[in-house]
Amino acid sequence: MQLDINADAGESFGRWVLGRDAELLPLVTTVNVACGFHAGDPANMRASIVLARETGISVGAHPGYPDLIGFGRRRFAMSEQEALDCILYQTGALAALAATEGVVLSHVKPHGALYGQVASTPSLALSLAVALQSIRPGLSLITAPFAAAEAVRAAGLPVVTDAPADLEYDDDGINIIEPVPGWKDPEVVAQRALDLANGFVVSISGRRVPLAPESICVHGDRPNAPEVAAAVRSALESAGHTIRGAFVAPAS
Repeated sequence: MQLDINADAGESFGRWVLGRDAELLPLVTTVNVACGFHAGDPANMRASIVLARETGISVGAHPGYPDLIGFGRRRFAMSEQEALDCILYQTGALAALAATEGVVLSHVKPHGALYGQVASTPSLALSLAVALQSIRPGLSLITAPFAAAEAVRAAGLPVVTDAPADLEYDDDGINIIEPVPGWKDPEVVAQRALDLANGFVVSISGRRVPLAPESICVHGDRPNAPEVAAAVRSALESAGHTIRGAFVAPAS
């Protein structure tokens, strides 16, 4: 099986450094760069783009709710249009910076609670996928492997499904957001990645829930994110899975 590994990264802000991106990015095939609303700023956005380009991995936007204090992990009462505009605004900012570095965005993956709004709202996911084609034909949406992703795919629009290996899940297969990510046992996370590669996840109650993502996520703001990513990649490769980017770099 071929699998993409994506990382949510680029989340430093001003003089405050969050994450060990230089160590993390060589271990993944796709990076989702924070766009300034939940984390990140223009200078760090550019630095992340350059690092990803030098590492040779795909670059996408990681837009969140305008919530620096809560790191975008709190649900905002946004209408679908407001959420759509929020995502497009941030994507445009990252796309402009990327263009000055000769990089073309491959995808958009909403962050945190905004990811949850998109993943649970097929109409919003479909509107977003349509709008992304106006930014660049072929620009993909990354979202959870549920009804929203199915609606986008049924419309013939590009979508890649993902699921995080470093979060726990409820009995419906929904990942449980940590307000402040802590250290995780790399081997435990690696086993969850193997389960996801095999089409299921074990919930916190012990239930085996069907879940088959095309890309597996690790979070860059976890203190031991590089160690977690290394364990995930090693376990998947040892099990015979091919680690390969989900996106073919478009011609600029």
